[in-house]
Amino acid sequence: MPEQRVVIGVDSSTQSTKALAVDLDTGAVLGRGRAPHTVSGGAGRESDPGQWWAAFGQAVAATGWADRAAAVSIGGQQHGLVTLDAAGAPVRPALLWNDVRSAPQAAELRAEFGAEELARRTGSVPTAAFTAAKWAWLRANEPAAAERTAAVRLPHDFLTERLTGEAVTDRGDASGTGWWGPAGYDHAVLDRIGLDPAVLPQVLAPGARAGTVREGLPLRAGALVATGTGDNMAAALGLGLLPGQPVLSLGTSGTVYAVGRTRPTDPSGTVAGFADALGDWLPLACTLNCTLAVDRFAALLGRDREEVEAGGSAVVLPYLDGERTPDRPAASGLVHGLRQDTTPGQVLQAAYDGAAHALLAALDGVLRAGGADPAGEEPLLLIGGGARGRAWQQTVLRLSGRAVQVPEAEELVALGAAAQAAALLTGEPADTVARRWRTAEGPVLEAVKRDEEALERIGDTLRRAGALQGDPEQ
Repeated sequence: MPEQRVVIGVDSSTQSTKALAVDLDTGAVLGRGRAPHTVSGGAGRESDPGQWWAAFGQAVAATGWADRAAAVSIGGQQHGLVTLDAAGAPVRPALLWNDVRSAPQAAELRAEFGAEELARRTGSVPTAAFTAAKWAWLRANEPAAAERTAAVRLPHDFLTERLTGEAVTDRGDASGTGWWGPAGYDHAVLDRIGLDPAVLPQVLAPGARAGTVREGLPLRAGALVATGTGDNMAAALGLGLLPGQPVLSLGTSGTVYAVGRTRPTDPSGTVAGFADALGDWLPLACTLNCTLAVDRFAALLGRDREEVEAGGSAVVLPYLDGERTPDRPAASGLVHGLRQDTTPGQVLQAAYDGAAHALLAALDGVLRAGGADPAGEEPLLLIGGGARGRAWQQTVLRLSGRAVQVPEAEELVALGAAAQAAALLTGEPADTVARRWRTAEGPVLEAVKRDEEALERIGDTLRRAGALQGDPEQ
């Protein structure tokens, strides 16, 4: 009987590290592990990269296959700024994607280059989330820390380098920095923010090997290590996503994306022109406020997250952490349209509607940016922590007017990383591996008539609320 071949895929996210041990041939999940992270909630959003490494070891060990896995790959939260000194130790806690203190620096970049030029160079118009703005913030506010920095990494780069000793990254995650384009690192942007390209990792080709696991680490020494990628790119791999298939992900953040054949360059900034982990593109729109914001409204109202009620005139813009789409980093939450007969359940439903609306409003632009037809009939793939919640499903159905498919596979970022690791051993593209594993299969919820009245009510409130929500154009 042939020896079972096993790979490990890792998802190092904002809140935790999750690891899956996966049978290379069948896609069966053989073991799981999870370890939490701590995020500071003071002036910004920060984490100690050292705890990611500790959590990585705990999660991988918990799968039960750490000493036998043939290959490993890491998907990580995008945009985070990891600064290391000459000895490879963190200079300070990492600035996370949802830290909005760098909004002024993002605005300065947009003003200096112009939105169209930045979109042409890097595919995206940077907001506070992008790594370029975070480095500019660090230089302006903590110059001593910037001066001590000998290496700049993204979260998944940091972990991959700890595993292999190699300073490498991939095109997918690099495309979310604001300083990378199809020709490589953009020296004009790097010069503007004062970052030496020598401190950045090498961008490897899709499907390349990052290295092998070093001795004395929580995995078998000599196991192959794939390049890894950003979490959204890894989830696209985990679904085996084909061009034009739309995805809506419900997590700490909300994202909507699709693989595209053409490179996106949206000067409005709504669609980020990311690369995928293969050779195509991943136009994407992202909101800061998604499941956690809605859960916070449920807690404030004293209700379970599923205790929603239809009807009423309430509108909620759940911008509890500022917002990225629309770009309002100084925004706060807003509740509008309350009446004497408004119920707590109606307010909670309005919070769901407000969170979903921001993503669905960007969906057509995401599809067009990648060269797909927004009127296509492909079901909207619903993934992430909120995807199995009935209230989320019904909200997306009602506001999208599309059929919705909920894949049965869980932990798609880790599955995508596992597919990347498997591809090193089989020679297949990673998305082909995932399709062979049938990861996207799941029930399809039939389309219902779109709730135009709710969409109009939310849109009207958005137009009126620009000045209150910190819209820079108001």
